[in-house]
Amino acid sequence: MPNILVTNDDGVNASGIQALAAALDAVGTVTVIAPERNWSAAGHPKTLHKPLRMSEVVWPDGRTAYASSGAPSDCVALGLLGAVDVTFDLVVSGINSAYNLSTDVFYSGTVAGAMESIINGVPALAVSLGGPESGSARPDVVEAGAAEIAAEIAAQAIANGLPAYTLLNINLPRLPRGELRGVQTTHLGQRIYRDVLVKRMDPWGRPYFWFGGEIPTGIPADGSDIGAVENGYVSVTPLGIDLTSHASLPHLDGWHFPAVGTK
Repeated sequence: MPNILVTNDDGVNASGIQALAAALDAVGTVTVIAPERNWSAAGHPKTLHKPLRMSEVVWPDGRTAYASSGAPSDCVALGLLGAVDVTFDLVVSGINSAYNLSTDVFYSGTVAGAMESIINGVPALAVSLGGPESGSARPDVVEAGAAEIAAEIAAQAIANGLPAYTLLNINLPRLPRGELRGVQTTHLGQRIYRDVLVKRMDPWGRPYFWFGGEIPTGIPADGSDIGAVENGYVSVTPLGIDLTSHASLPHLDGWHFPAVGTK
């Protein structure tokens, strides 16, 4: 059976990762390495300035998972570089407790875990479930359904393969499986953030700051990940590691860059 590494950014004891690991048992041999605490919106850090630690955690279902002191990206690097002496065929990160749509992918620890995998040449999935604004079904019901869908997509990824350096970013509305309208392959849409900066004073008169604001929205364009989930579909978006704006390269052809390397 294929070997599957599972991680997340909500922490090793989150209910979403437990549902995901259980569903993936039908697809392959599952190893869990996940952060010991919540790393939501942590992006893609790499811990170089201090040692990383791993400890065993036993879940309520009896499974032994590994809790790491590092970020989701660290957890994946630990697994792929030999911390558990397993060669992995697929990495699955999730199930996140909120969407990772559009430019959310730059902030997301969930997506960073999957991105770390493809940087190392191993295909990956990132799985995220919409928050309460996307549906009101019981958490255990929607997590179980999302885990089943993710496991079925994982089986397809193993059977069919993915292009090199490609991950699938999967987002699901918070609906029971029977109420979802289908699965759509999508592109990243356009997020709308309404962030605010809250300034307060501590008891010693020193200012401190919180980032706040409303839950992000987005433009539900046809074919986009935002359009899919807002219309009740599961969104599957292929992501790569090439951030080059290829369409912008011709624009730079006429620029007069500084002369270098000449005397």
